[in-house]
Amino acid sequence: MKFLTNLRRHAAARPALLILALLVVGLGYSVVSPQQSSAETEMTQQIEEGKALFDFTCSSCHGLGGEGTSQGPSLIGVGAAAVDFQMGTGRMPAAREQAQLPARQVNYSQEQIEAVAAYVATLGAGPEIPAESAYSPEGLTEEEIARGGALFRANCSACHGIVGGGGAMPNGKYAPSLVETDAVHIYEAVRTGPQQMPTFSKDVMPDESVRKIIGYLDEAHEQPNYGGLTMGDAGPVSEGFWAFILGIGGLAIVATWIAKKGARAR
Repeated sequence: MKFLTNLRRHAAARPALLILALLVVGLGYSVVSPQQSSAETEMTQQIEEGKALFDFTCSSCHGLGGEGTSQGPSLIGVGAAAVDFQMGTGRMPAAREQAQLPARQVNYSQEQIEAVAAYVATLGAGPEIPAESAYSPEGLTEEEIARGGALFRANCSACHGIVGGGGAMPNGKYAPSLVETDAVHIYEAVRTGPQQMPTFSKDVMPDESVRKIIGYLDEAHEQPNYGGLTMGDAGPVSEGFWAFILGIGGLAIVATWIAKKGARAR
């Protein structure tokens, strides 16, 4: 007992007890605290990589926190799908200010795009990058593809043309062609409403309806061209209108020229 009493009165007793207490608390916390899974660790690393790339590439226009600036809109709440669409089609990062950003060559890998998307998703809830089952038209029947055509004509053809060839819009903007657009980007455009496009929620247009629309577009774009000038696949009304104007106008010019030549001969 005397030994313990002397030890307790020693000058190093209190620091030693403090270190021992901290060690016990640390060991206890490591035992009872939840361990981060490998998937969570990978997600954390992906978000950190995405933030680094965002700070270097995107923050000059969208702000360091994605809050937006005079050069670019806020990204809070746009979701990962919007980032995957904009960067996956080469529209972002923008080369310069334009009335509408066109699709361009993609300069980032899909892993980098997904990393930035994962970081932006942490800024606010929004549409996620879809699973392939949400947009793949595999397994659709002819009736379902026909239904997709009806849905496309009712909701999309006014801007994109009867088979997705694209079309002009006011103020120097346009609905882009969908002929070479990936299915996942069509789905993401439907859900996020980029630029002039309206947003269609899952309540308004379920995933199955989007799949049918994509199936219709794939079927339409695979059809061979049996001849003639398609004029951008704008549809029979628009193409017929220009054919009428050019055809009748050309015949009128030829008829006028013939009449004048005949009059001079007399």
